[in-house]
Amino acid sequence: MADRDYYDILGVPKGANEDDLKKAYRTLAKKFHPDQNKDNKDAEDKFKEINEAYDVLKDPQKRSAYDRYGHTAFKQGAQGAGPGGFNPGDMGGFGSAFSDIFENMFGDMMGGGQRGQPGRGSDVQYTLEISLEDAYKGKESSIRVPSVETCDACAGQGTEKGSKPEKCPDCDGIGRVRMTQGFFTIERTCPRCGGAGTIIKNPCRKCGGSGVQHKDKTLKVNIPAGIDHGRRIRMAGEGEAAARGGKPGDLYILIAIKPHPLFRRDETNLFCRVPLPITTAALGGSIDVPTLAGKSAALKIPPGTQTGQQFRIKGQGMPVMRSENRGDLYIEIYVETPVNLSKKQQDLLKQLDESLTRDGDHSPQTDSFFKRVKGLWDDLTEK
Repeated sequence: MADRDYYDILGVPKGANEDDLKKAYRTLAKKFHPDQNKDNKDAEDKFKEINEAYDVLKDPQKRSAYDRYGHTAFKQGAQGAGPGGFNPGDMGGFGSAFSDIFENMFGDMMGGGQRGQPGRGSDVQYTLEISLEDAYKGKESSIRVPSVETCDACAGQGTEKGSKPEKCPDCDGIGRVRMTQGFFTIERTCPRCGGAGTIIKNPCRKCGGSGVQHKDKTLKVNIPAGIDHGRRIRMAGEGEAAARGGKPGDLYILIAIKPHPLFRRDETNLFCRVPLPITTAALGGSIDVPTLAGKSAALKIPPGTQTGQQFRIKGQGMPVMRSENRGDLYIEIYVETPVNLSKKQQDLLKQLDESLTRDGDHSPQTDSFFKRVKGLWDDLTEK
């Protein structure tokens, strides 16, 4: 049978999903089934071709091999192959080329790595909580991390003194074994030696043959000024040690910045909500506002300042990491209504209120709001 494209045979695009494949197959199989086309040799051949295509494409692993290598993935070098060179019962014709296909496709998934080489230690993540001031200024911090380190009794070899690891009999020192699973031959990490290619018959009494031991270690971490919440700092080789002298993993420091009682951060800008006496808001003046640098900054308040107004103090925000630039500090005002007034103070406010009401034009937002309310009520009354 000619090597026609399996997708063309079923009349589906290459990206067709499982349901589309099944629907196309059922339609074509019903149309060309030998029982429906007696004495029609072409229909019988077509039916076989449809079944061959569907048998490959319905299987995710076979389909993946076909998508990468086409019909080559299923051809045998010897004669006697099935239709289109496909014979699931005989893997011999695939040879080293087919082995390489599955080495590339499934090697990592099945625990692949360089043959006979010790594995790499695991990466470790440590969450370091710092203050916003620490993020602003930067600092050097000491941390104590639970760790897995190379066993000092056997130097990571896992054997008692005077003995050595022996070649693994299951994989013959290669670190990988082959297994046949139905249609596929898959190479995977040797389960007996874990890919090391050696086994330990006389294990170290201190580490039990693992080559590693649990210890706490103290490290110094340099936190750059301007670092943001959620940022990770990588410390190469400070993760867990690997068994039998393998390369250690890395340590990742995850930065968590605690909420600040005064400042809120948005990237490089800082925001601070500052209360303002009603008299200062009305008459204007100057106030001192805090900065994250630990000093105060003078801020001029114009007369008639309202709640919600923001004032920018340039260059008093967070530093940009590894740069001379800085963000800005935004002061958000909220006007505070006086409380606990004496009788005299209440009388004075009433006099002020009467004067403001009589003269008018002192509360434009209030006047505008109630004019809109009145207009809405008038519209509702007319309707």
